[in-house]
Amino acid sequence: MDSEVSLMLHCAPLQALGEHQTHVEISERFNRQSFPEIEEHIEAAWNERVIKDPWLFNGAKFRLHSAVLSTKPHPTNSTEQSHRHQCTSLAKGDQAGRNPGEGERFENGDGGETTDKHRPSDKVTKDEQSCILKLQLGVTCYKDYIGTNWSQNVENLLRRGETEFADPQAFLAQPLGVGAVMATSDGEVVLLRRSQKVAEATGLLDIPGGHPEPKMVCQEVSEDLIRVDLLQGKERAIVSEIFSSVCAEITDEVNVPLNSLSKPLLLGIALNHTSACRPSAEFFVQCSLTTSEVRDYYRQGGPEAHETTDILFLSRAEMLQLNESSPLWSEMCPSAKGAVLLYQRVMPDH
Repeated sequence: MDSEVSLMLHCAPLQALGEHQTHVEISERFNRQSFPEIEEHIEAAWNERVIKDPWLFNGAKFRLHSAVLSTKPHPTNSTEQSHRHQCTSLAKGDQAGRNPGEGERFENGDGGETTDKHRPSDKVTKDEQSCILKLQLGVTCYKDYIGTNWSQNVENLLRRGETEFADPQAFLAQPLGVGAVMATSDGEVVLLRRSQKVAEATGLLDIPGGHPEPKMVCQEVSEDLIRVDLLQGKERAIVSEIFSSVCAEITDEVNVPLNSLSKPLLLGIALNHTSACRPSAEFFVQCSLTTSEVRDYYRQGGPEAHETTDILFLSRAEMLQLNESSPLWSEMCPSAKGAVLLYQRVMPDH
């Protein structure tokens, strides 16, 4: 089992979720908890990190408190299964090599599943609509992420969170990331080699990805003034930003045209254990360009060309066969590993 990654939540096979099946609740209740000493530590840790990596900058992020996946297989007399997942340093969820469902925590559930396939298309069926993901979000920032999830005292923060709030992540920033398993028209999946000028996982293989940005939803104020109350009432815009941000990251990093990309389908949420279970929503995106065309676009350089140094392509068969014993696995960062595990579970027959 790979100790670097686990799955917080994953969709059923061939039932990846569209934007219309995703909902958010945003509240100050889902913000990071605080105490005076931690704020002083965050400030000191950030100042030290910026001296080391002067290209870093702070920005508002969405904080993931929990995710609940509900399935209602029949329009009438339906049942609902709700999953609330939290990660601790001891219980690591659905790690690589474990069966789906092991290590998960369930609340308020009494069964139910959907069976219809969900393909990358605009067609929406009644059964597809019955599967709903609800994300509970607060607001955090990248500085808080560096000062909590990457803190040398993170184990103490986890224990204090468990003791005071019955939530190990209560004092952590937990910014929600996004990533894309992007497939070319001839069936190849894109991987990027991270450069030395990135904050994490330098030199490792990754998928295109980044963060949904609260500033894209709340453009009427400067980014450092964004608060939960300014985002309330804009829940559908937040969902739209989560889904559209993954395509924006692809265009910035791979340099392919936005109109060559399909609507994203959400595979699930992976947890990065090297940064205290930081969550990332992983998507499947189909590109209408061939592998050769994608490579040519990448070599022309895009807005974020400095973040990567090379592009690699894996066949679908190679993606499905990747595991901890594969030579390539040790070259992959946790977010890429999580995306591979989700792809293998959710898109086995795509």
